[in-house]
Amino acid sequence: MDFLARQLREPYGPLVPWVAFCCALGCIWLGLHHIVWVSADQRKNELETEWSAARHRLVQHAEAQKARQDLNVVLAELPSERDFAPLALGITEEAKKDGVTLPSLSYQTEKTPVARMTRGVLQGSMSGPYEKLRRLIYDLETAEELVFIEDLNLVRSGNQGAQSLTFNIKIGTYLRGDGNATAGP
Repeated sequence: MDFLARQLREPYGPLVPWVAFCCALGCIWLGLHHIVWVSADQRKNELETEWSAARHRLVQHAEAQKARQDLNVVLAELPSERDFAPLALGITEEAKKDGVTLPSLSYQTEKTPVARMTRGVLQGSMSGPYEKLRRLIYDLETAEELVFIEDLNLVRSGNQGAQSLTFNIKIGTYLRGDGNATAGP
């Protein structure tokens, strides 16, 4: 107390209470700034992060919904599993029409990772003159049905001078169905 009383008697003595008052106000301001401003800024950052995450989830949801609608459109265009055997028969008939021998076309379905969709595979050998084989391949590639040639291999024959060629062909397609894999004949 003596020290304070001595300081108040000095020529700058009347300023001591004002300096103490300003220091007190500064401490109060720093405390409030830290408590109110910094915590509000942290809360604002947390809310911005939550908003950004929610916005990202909303965009993902909208994209997933669009993809689901697109998938439903594609599934509606695909033949059903019960149409797979007639498709194989149609390819055989097309081969006959083009003058190509397609003695045995085996078919089977396989599971796919997509629900309500299976993959159909047709395999066999085909023989005929080059022009007729080329016409059949063109007809398959431009068919209304979604069929694609996965593999086409020329089978070597002992007779090099023959006008007839033999190919092993593998044709794939996708089918609307329950996803169960079944084997055909």
